[in-house]
Amino acid sequence: MIMHLLIGGIVIAITVVFQAIAFDLIIRKINYLKKKIRLPLYDIDNFKRSILLTIVVLEVFCVIVIEIWIWAILYMGIGAFNDLETALYFSTSSFTTVGFGDVVLGKDWRMLSSIEATNGFIMFGWSTAFIFEIVSQTYRKVIKC
Repeated sequence: MIMHLLIGGIVIAITVVFQAIAFDLIIRKINYLKKKIRLPLYDIDNFKRSILLTIVVLEVFCVIVIEIWIWAILYMGIGAFNDLETALYFSTSSFTTVGFGDVVLGKDWRMLSSIEATNGFIMFGWSTAFIFEIVSQTYRKVIKC
């Protein structure tokens, strides 16, 4: 069990660092676009704002997909699954905390699925907060309350 916690902790650290770097890059891109169009985000028209927010959400989605792949590759690396499709399916259901149960890890590695679900829960919360903040900043001066 200690080995599972160690491996899980390492993968969690990798996904946290990856997500932090990815979110920083997204923010840098937004700031670049703000300077390029020389307008604060709240002054851009609705279409441009919608495009910007769509891009941000899709980028966050891609970050999550890569994190799911990291876990799937781990499962392939430890020999928990024989094919990538099964590893990816299991990783997706674990990371999203759906956990169907139609594909399960063997007794030797089953603790990793709980660790991955915890990782996914945290990453989804962080992603939601990140998107919420971008949307809030984008509409801050547009909506006058």
